[in-house]
Amino acid sequence: MTHRSSLRMIVIDCQTEDLAEACRFWEAALGGTADLDADGKYARIQGQSCPAVLLQAVDHAPRVHIDIESDDQAAEVSRLETLGAKVIAQVKKWTVMEAPTGHRFCVVNPQNDGFLADAKEWS
Repeated sequence: MTHRSSLRMIVIDCQTEDLAEACRFWEAALGGTADLDADGKYARIQGQSCPAVLLQAVDHAPRVHIDIESDDQAAEVSRLETLGAKVIAQVKKWTVMEAPTGHRFCVVNPQNDGFLADAKEWS
């Protein structure tokens, strides 16, 4: 059975209660416009090419992580575990993982129309 995956997003985890403040900095730094969600927890920087940039309000220390999208999340998680990654948590519709290098990343469902054109096929 085959599945596909691709690098989808760079996520900037901002330890803040006011993501709008972080948006102002990153809009200016990246030359885009932040589209803040109604809950004030996520903001996608518009005007960026792939990978997309997302700001996320978090409780943990600030860091940057990547999102890998896959059309079969379970198969991609399994593939990455075989490479030495481990599952940290299942959150909403995504899986938080940690690489053997200690870096956190997420495996998510496809989030754009160009997924099939950009994705790598795994068997």
